[in-house]
Amino acid sequence: MVRVSTLTYNRGTLILHPPPKGKEWLDFATWDDRIEKFRIPGIYYRSLVETLQATETEFIDNAKEFMPLDLSPSVEMNPYPHQQEALLAWKKAGRKGVVVLPTASGKTYLAQLAMEATPRTTLIVVPTLDLLHQWYAQIEAAFPDIDVGLLGGGSKDRSAILIATYNSAAIHSEVLGNRYALVIFDECHHLPTDFFRRIAEDAIAPYRLGLTATPERTDGTHQHLDTLIGPIVYRKTPQDLSGQALAQHKVIQIKVKLSPKERETYDRAIKTRNDFLKETNISLSSLQGWQLFVQASARSAQGRRAMLAHREAKEIASGTDGKLRVLTELISQHYPEAILIFTNDNATVYRISQEFLIPAITHQTPVKERHDILKRFREGDYKILVTSHVLNEGVDVPDARIAIILSGTGSAREYVQRLGRVLRKGKTPDKLAILYEVITEDTSEERTSKRRRGAQEQQNPPEPPKHQQLELISFSEPKKRPKTPKAAESSTPWHPEEE
Repeated sequence: MVRVSTLTYNRGTLILHPPPKGKEWLDFATWDDRIEKFRIPGIYYRSLVETLQATETEFIDNAKEFMPLDLSPSVEMNPYPHQQEALLAWKKAGRKGVVVLPTASGKTYLAQLAMEATPRTTLIVVPTLDLLHQWYAQIEAAFPDIDVGLLGGGSKDRSAILIATYNSAAIHSEVLGNRYALVIFDECHHLPTDFFRRIAEDAIAPYRLGLTATPERTDGTHQHLDTLIGPIVYRKTPQDLSGQALAQHKVIQIKVKLSPKERETYDRAIKTRNDFLKETNISLSSLQGWQLFVQASARSAQGRRAMLAHREAKEIASGTDGKLRVLTELISQHYPEAILIFTNDNATVYRISQEFLIPAITHQTPVKERHDILKRFREGDYKILVTSHVLNEGVDVPDARIAIILSGTGSAREYVQRLGRVLRKGKTPDKLAILYEVITEDTSEERTSKRRRGAQEQQNPPEPPKHQQLELISFSEPKKRPKTPKAAESSTPWHPEEE
């Protein structure tokens, strides 16, 4: 008598034994001599199951531990049109893919809608502890009857809905991999790293949703999101949502000049750096070039002088006195409105904080102090905040209308994140947000800003996929369903109902 194949989960992989008939499933499998059985990476679970079902191969699925949930939200809100469109595009793509929306456009609520449409045990992965607690507060409020847990920051819960940091989820990926049918990757541009990608690779979750404002990475690994989560299924820019879900906004670029003394010191530092780069045949036009510069600077005294000169030039461009004079004028123009000031280095943050008597937040600011500063800013006790990179991502920043970037940033992601800090409509329906970008003329800072703006203008967002009926067994309603094995019929169904 032929034994029925059994599918089990083992530390991020699937074991299918005894081997079933047919060859189609072998595309996913690798023979393991140690156990004399076939192994399949966990990420191929959905494709493997669909293949076995399509060929009417009988098997017992003991791999999955996820289950249906009764997700009834305590409060229902009318979603914005872009949230409805994004949800529909994701569902039509088989509930796999990345949604690109600007900061403050309601990505968390979109995730809640995806959970309601796919009511199964869910893992939500976030990059920071601040986001961990923000997501926990919103999901617990949305589904008060469901056990919501945390993984990270000292918490190690086992719950139907689990919110974890990327670090903690990666550490425990082999244990979490078969418990959740839906995985939501917040700020999913963090995922394609050697350490974090194992979260997606070890998971058998058939449904995956990635959320980000800017998926592109300078190292090019954002291309791996197609495999780890799915392709981009929906995309909107701040300009697309201006005046609708987001406040209307305008960006004003202000250029300042170096003083004669600053110009002399800057040019001398740049020449020292460039002479070394030319001698070593290194170009700083790419991430690899910068890495080569760092490596070369550690090998000789000349290299160290070049790196010090590079830093000196950058500090002059970032902290020129001309920028502080412009900052004075902008504060005088907009005070007492709420104003956020961003810089690219902590030294400038502390200089502004001391000279203008403005509270500062950097990565060195203790958590309790940071929360107290943000609370006072929210309540209006503080009118202005200055920060470096801490408020770019993962912090619930109170409503403000004015943002000032005291340097040209080459990162499209950072630029969009900082713009997003003033795009919330707040309590003012006709709010006009203003982003000032203050850059130093005729410096590398100006050229960096031009490259970033050029990349944004050339970007051609992909169109949402056409709505087509999916021919997927156990994932949608096909026109004609092949015969389902008895073993599969007796197990808990894990496909969501089409709406």
